[in-house]
Amino acid sequence: MVNIKLVDSLFQIIESLTPEETKLLQERLQTRSIQKTAGVCGGNPRIRNTRIPVWTIISFQKQGADNEELLRNYPSLTSNDLIAVQTYYEQNQAEIDRVIASHQEDDLNG
Repeated sequence: MVNIKLVDSLFQIIESLTPEETKLLQERLQTRSIQKTAGVCGGNPRIRNTRIPVWTIISFQKQGADNEELLRNYPSLTSNDLIAVQTYYEQNQAEIDRVIASHQEDDLNG
């Protein structure tokens, strides 16, 4: 059952936010779709309840893949997921770059 009063109250609160507060809210909502779970994807950040790690998407983007190609190759993802990945990467670049480097090293060492 939908709580109309709650939704209306939230809508009023959201409308009253400053542009900076709105941006912060959007960032927080986007990063909620990034999860870390021990034992899943090596504990690395992943998208929602998938087994698609953030580092995989960022790695493909660095190799030239655009959003259209990524969405075609990962049909369970949405444009909002890709925005969340990019936001997470912007806030945690060193972490993701380390994971990418470690996987590239593993590939070289066979």
